[in-house]
Amino acid sequence: MKAVIQRVSKASVTIEGKKVASISTGLLVLIGIVNEDTTEDIKWLTNKIANLRVFGDENNIMNTSLLDVNGDAIVVSQFTLHASTKKGNRPSYIKAAKPDIAIPLYKSFVKQLENNLGKNVQTGQFGADMKVELINDGPVTIIIDSKNKE
Repeated sequence: MKAVIQRVSKASVTIEGKKVASISTGLLVLIGIVNEDTTEDIKWLTNKIANLRVFGDENNIMNTSLLDVNGDAIVVSQFTLHASTKKGNRPSYIKAAKPDIAIPLYKSFVKQLENNLGKNVQTGQFGADMKVELINDGPVTIIIDSKNKE
């Protein structure tokens, strides 16, 4: 499971002209799922995201987490995170899990993050053509792969 995490001062998701998610201070999480992902990947990654110290403390040092600042989150499914560009110029998405595997894992990921944060997490819509807007605060962008726990 791969996540691109962006600290935002605001973010939103629009589908077919309708805003379906909107937050101010928080994290925009783009999540890519592969067939090998399990509930262990979900538990590890959601715990990491909830406790990731990327927000400024009283000295403006990145030392506080989403939990500490009571921030919000938007989770957006993004199969293109697992694109392979090894051959040619057209990416291959063969590594990305198909919807029958990805959708239950995506829903479980959102539910587990809600449990970790103690609040609702907003989402895009799996498989939809989404317009994602954000103001990346910092900018702070972190990539985490549950298969590479460095």
